[in-house]
Amino acid sequence: MNRIIDFFGIEVARNRNSDWDNIVKEQKCPFDDKRCFKVRKSSPDISIGTCTVKYGREKRGIMICPNRLLQKKTVFADCIHLLTRHVPGNEFHIVSEISIPGGSVDYFLASVRNGKVKDFIGIEFQTMDTTGTVFPERERLLQELGFEIDTNITASTKPFGINWKMTAKKILVQLHHKIDTFEYVNSHLVLVMQDCLLEYMEREFNFGHLSKPASVGDSMHFHSYKLNRDRCETTLNLDSLLSIDAEGLAACVGLQAEGKVELEQITKVIEDKVSKDTLLTLF
Repeated sequence: MNRIIDFFGIEVARNRNSDWDNIVKEQKCPFDDKRCFKVRKSSPDISIGTCTVKYGREKRGIMICPNRLLQKKTVFADCIHLLTRHVPGNEFHIVSEISIPGGSVDYFLASVRNGKVKDFIGIEFQTMDTTGTVFPERERLLQELGFEIDTNITASTKPFGINWKMTAKKILVQLHHKIDTFEYVNSHLVLVMQDCLLEYMEREFNFGHLSKPASVGDSMHFHSYKLNRDRCETTLNLDSLLSIDAEGLAACVGLQAEGKVELEQITKVIEDKVSKDTLLTLF
């Protein structure tokens, strides 16, 4: 049985009769309405398109593409309560890829009035990193769907794996580099991930002192989601909320505090990027 569950955002098992010729030709990610950014290194014109896979004894499916978390923008709506300075009448905007000391932040959710930022939170996405290559499994799926595929690739015995340790440690260290900035400007940073990754972190790192349920007063928040597969579609469902302050996050991974940046520097960059295209519509 093929181990790819979601291919170009479509659950294969329940959509075997879809127009796969057109789907593969377009190479489109339905979650951000753009071409799938995961390309084959040796053939950058080929998007790999693998969103969720089966691995080991894990039955729920493991997300390996961060864009999978963009479905219906649910994860952003679940962060609105952290905009503590938001007032009715302000607009919500989602702005991507803003650099701060410590690195780039995937998204900022901002409360904006008349083009001016009144409040903001940072949001990082983390899905599982893989080892090896998923490409042979992708090609075997295409073969099952009726495509003519190079048998040298489908016969490959090169496996792929899930790099639990590196994924978890990498993102926790990255958060540590950034959280002091958010705490200094009295804002929040949120990590959005799948429930299985949070479960791994709780087992392997010092997570016993985190607030559960989360406290709005903490600067660092963890939002985990389950993949819920009902008879109609697969959806993201909020499963767990945890939080900690900057000092507590450092204790999780045994690191020291980092530098800070002024509030005006961040708000200016967000305001420069705010447009009608970044507007978050909830209805």
